[in-house]
Amino acid sequence: MVTGDSPPLPHGGVEDATVRTAESAVSALVLAHAELVDGTKDVALVLTGLGEPGPVQASRVTLRRVPQEDDSASASDTTRMLLWSGSRADDETRTRARLRLVVEGMTDDVFRALPAVVPPGPNPGPVRAAALCSSVNPTAALDATTAFTADSPRPVALLFPGQGSQHTGMASGLYRHEPVFTEAVDTVLDLMGAEGTAIRADWLTPHRPVIAMDDVRRAQPLLFAVDYALGKLITSWGVRPTALLGHSAGELVAATFAGVVSLPDAVTMMRERVRHALSVPAGGMLAVAASEDQLRPCLIAEVAVAAVNAELQTMLAGPTAQLSRVEKRLRADGHTVVTVPATSPFHSPAMAPAADAVEREYTRIGFRPPDLALYSGYTGGLMSDQDALSPRFWARQITDTVYFRQALDQLLAAEDMLLIEAGPRQTLTAFARRHSAVRSGASAVVPTLPARPKGPEADRRSLLGAVARLWTEGHDLNVTMFSGPWADGEGQAALPSPAALGGR
Repeated sequence: MVTGDSPPLPHGGVEDATVRTAESAVSALVLAHAELVDGTKDVALVLTGLGEPGPVQASRVTLRRVPQEDDSASASDTTRMLLWSGSRADDETRTRARLRLVVEGMTDDVFRALPAVVPPGPNPGPVRAAALCSSVNPTAALDATTAFTADSPRPVALLFPGQGSQHTGMASGLYRHEPVFTEAVDTVLDLMGAEGTAIRADWLTPHRPVIAMDDVRRAQPLLFAVDYALGKLITSWGVRPTALLGHSAGELVAATFAGVVSLPDAVTMMRERVRHALSVPAGGMLAVAASEDQLRPCLIAEVAVAAVNAELQTMLAGPTAQLSRVEKRLRADGHTVVTVPATSPFHSPAMAPAADAVEREYTRIGFRPPDLALYSGYTGGLMSDQDALSPRFWARQITDTVYFRQALDQLLAAEDMLLIEAGPRQTLTAFARRHSAVRSGASAVVPTLPARPKGPEADRRSLLGAVARLWTEGHDLNVTMFSGPWADGEGQAALPSPAALGGR
């Protein structure tokens, strides 16, 4: 092992550095980590190839502390994702065995220093596996993991949820832990000025918010920020979606990724929606286990079908008193009804005054045709250039029905897809799982966050599960994005890649 800040000299020497040897790269990393934690060094270089022909390879190991908001919560966060592959099944088996030898002797301290995702070696093979390991018994996860042969990965479509998917503390377990996610959230909230600061404070102090999460002033800005940040995080992994589909307010996030609007313009559009929604009398939404045709005879006044999400999964919206009367009738008739967290009657005629006001504001926005296949819940199919460029099209989304099911039908009819839900609560994941293309296995859907609020560690475990699913599907990920530790880690270390262990 070689420690010190100076780079290695051409012939393998290191100037002004202490040189120590170890029997393997793994042992060298353990020694480097011990010195970093003890405070002996700030930086360590692990060199291989000394005394042998060819170039010297150096791996830099740096002690890095990341700000953390809850030491007690992070203390138990010791899950790490290991990725590996092989050119054939027996090759993968040998690599797995070598990885097992590496991790079974690791102390908890060394395990914590591993990056959140321990990446595979270069030129990964088609036989792939991933294991979510804990420091308690990492070998058990390795032994239980099934390998998959990934010959031709399905293209990725990103799904962005909207109003109703929000919950207290959503995705906060990724904030300050995932740099790309954190930067993207901060970028969105900073575009809102002082209001963005207040939104961030309510989000990160869920037990004492000034404004409740289900209020439109919090739900829509934070959903936009979280959806957008998750989309940026997924694409930072090297994933290039070929299609986008948003639900309700999520369509504006999808439009941002499709190049229809710039991020600052999209934030302005979202803020105008919120501002003018506040001028409309209070209302809400209901999720009903029934079809659109079954529910239409029950509608009164300004209560309308807000969204058609899946077979026998329909949402209603309207002013509070009117919606309450409809709810009582539906329950009396034996329907299953669930109140959707919302304080405004989005996607009902009650929002018409707000839509008119928003349209006037949207005439200042510079819209562009989509660069990617952008599916719209308001038309039930691909968004046309004409609609993408129309302020009226975007404004009427406040009043119009969301036909998510029809849009998903069109998306999955075009090609077998791997759907990734970039947002909280797995609402769209649940809808997609009902689709025949997903039930048959032709397409698949993967969430990035838990279905219910379970705390910061659950957020991170769910995100790692999405990484594993993309890897075993056959997508080659940008491993440089996985080099950082979670915030609870005392340092940053690297596990030798499967290539270094004799596999791919």
